[in-house]
Amino acid sequence: MDIRLDYSNVLDTSIGNEHGLNLQELQSMAAAAAPYHEALQQKRADGTLGFFDLPHDETLVNEVNKYTGSIRERFDAYVHIGIGGSSLGPIALHTSLNSAYYNMDRQPAMFFPDNVDPDWLDEILPHINVKKTLFHVVSKSGGTAETASTLLYFMEHLKKALGENFYRNLLFTTDPHAGLLNQIANENPIKCFRIPQNVGGRFSVFTALGLIPAALSGIDIAALMRGARKMDALTGREDLFDNPAFMYALIHTEMMKRGKNISVMMPYSNKLRDVADWYRQLWAESLGKRFDRNGKRVDVGQTPVKALGATDQHSQVQLYVEGPNDKITTFLEVGHFKHNTPLENHFPYIADFDYLAGKSLGQLLNTEKSATELALTNNRRPNLTLKLEKVDAEHVGGLLYLLEVATAYAGELLNINAFDQPGVEEGKIATYALMGRKGYEKKKAEIEKALQARPVHVIK
Repeated sequence: MDIRLDYSNVLDTSIGNEHGLNLQELQSMAAAAAPYHEALQQKRADGTLGFFDLPHDETLVNEVNKYTGSIRERFDAYVHIGIGGSSLGPIALHTSLNSAYYNMDRQPAMFFPDNVDPDWLDEILPHINVKKTLFHVVSKSGGTAETASTLLYFMEHLKKALGENFYRNLLFTTDPHAGLLNQIANENPIKCFRIPQNVGGRFSVFTALGLIPAALSGIDIAALMRGARKMDALTGREDLFDNPAFMYALIHTEMMKRGKNISVMMPYSNKLRDVADWYRQLWAESLGKRFDRNGKRVDVGQTPVKALGATDQHSQVQLYVEGPNDKITTFLEVGHFKHNTPLENHFPYIADFDYLAGKSLGQLLNTEKSATELALTNNRRPNLTLKLEKVDAEHVGGLLYLLEVATAYAGELLNINAFDQPGVEEGKIATYALMGRKGYEKKKAEIEKALQARPVHVIK
């Protein structure tokens, strides 16, 4: 595995003193940051943060491979029911490591309906035989409104197709003991995998919820975990100046102090575009906090934005180069593409095409990345690059693990809890109340009273 962090273009030697960081100061900060490293290692050792050890769970890999191997011939479609951290990781694995046109010629066909748009869900049904479809429901609590409602939506079709044998087409990944899905599984013989209690949703891609759809679609999950283990060794370095996860976190948190409150992730690879989606939740939900650990109001966070090279050179880069200097851009670059045949000018009378002859699309894509990098740097816009030698299971595993550990380090540097999401919980509670869930009657009355008191201005 070869993943490199190039942060040359965040330094003052590249973008000037006003916006750039001083290398010697970064070295000093890294040298003084041992307590942050020790704090995370302690939380790992005492079991507080379970995501660190997931890549080392070879038993889970064997169990998932055994399970998916035993059911692969039974099902010709797979529907993943989850939202947020229960779905973004599996989607990123699927789109980065399988063909973009996977469902056109492979089975089981894979569907990831991670929203409750009724029209979108209904459009899946003509493409599946419910009797031969595995519905994988992922939720620790089982009570998340979106996941529960999607389960109920498909249950209507499962019961019509299978009657009381509906359970044969269900798989649950949930809490080890508690939650509504466990109640259902106690009444029906439904296979269950577990999300460890010390692993939060956005850090759970290396649990069964990510590994099952990956393995079912033919991804080498042993290689995925091997890449994460190799990155674990790199991100565990005590020399933090040589630790890629710590340096990524340090650079971003220091840039926040300079008003760079937007983090752009820009893969120059279509296969990695949903990694940027997964990163958006990881970075936003972990770091966007009102209070620090001491209870002091800090209103901290960095807004993650997704871009795609070279597509968004023609939509967003104008803003990044000449708009407000409030962003730090992370490029994802691929060293070698699987298919990279040199081009030929089939129109010799068009001399303007000659410069492309003998060049490959991969060469053009990476040249465009270099050009965007140069434009940003010349205009004093901080940017850095995570370069993967290639896009395969081992490298994707390493990349995702690096970003998870970087997020944990960023939480330490900001003195916040990177592993809760009180803002999300507030929205969940309001949804339960407004939808009439039992036990939320008082909250519903409070919300309705507040809404009635607000002035309404609508243009018709």
